[in-house]
Amino acid sequence: MYNIIIADDHQVIREGIKRIINTEIDLKVTAEVETGEALLNKISKEKFDIVILDVGLPGRSGIEILSDLRKFEPKLPVLIFSMQPEERISIRAIKAGANAYLSKNAPADELLKALRTIVTGRKYITPEVAEKLAESIDDNYSESPHNRLSNREFEIMCLIARGKSIKEIATSKSISANTVNTYRARILSKMNFSNNMELAYYVIQNKLIA
Repeated sequence: MYNIIIADDHQVIREGIKRIINTEIDLKVTAEVETGEALLNKISKEKFDIVILDVGLPGRSGIEILSDLRKFEPKLPVLIFSMQPEERISIRAIKAGANAYLSKNAPADELLKALRTIVTGRKYITPEVAEKLAESIDDNYSESPHNRLSNREFEIMCLIARGKSIKEIATSKSISANTVNTYRARILSKMNFSNNMELAYYVIQNKLIA
């Protein structure tokens, strides 16, 4: 029996995942947490065979948490589960050390297949993610302005493009408004934009948000 921990701040999502997994004889969800910090704390004290990690956690993003997790659990299989489109996050997830990336819209049998693949130490790559990985090797991809951003800068850029205020972003990410403003200034500088409107137009045109 493979023990699985879920990190997702939405109870409905966690319950849905558990209903899919806990009917299987070889897989079982034995723990669940709502934040990345709680996940790191739990894994430091208990043994798990697989982690299902949401990208959009409150506070630090799932990608940032994954980077920290890899420092003390380099081989623990991690499946990144997200509502965000592949264009936005799949490559960053794989490069941060994820064993698989799946959309929350994926069918139940694909989730189970992915879990059984990564628990053996292999990667599970969907055709959509494989295409993005191939594109990431292309010179044009590496030259894309948004690839100059850190994971946190990228995340905040997309929140700004969605029309979120500095205060809303600060609250959702558990950081100060001054910190958000600092990130915004870095983003505009790296992307060579002068205002939020230019930034939002770029994000929408490049399909970085759904």
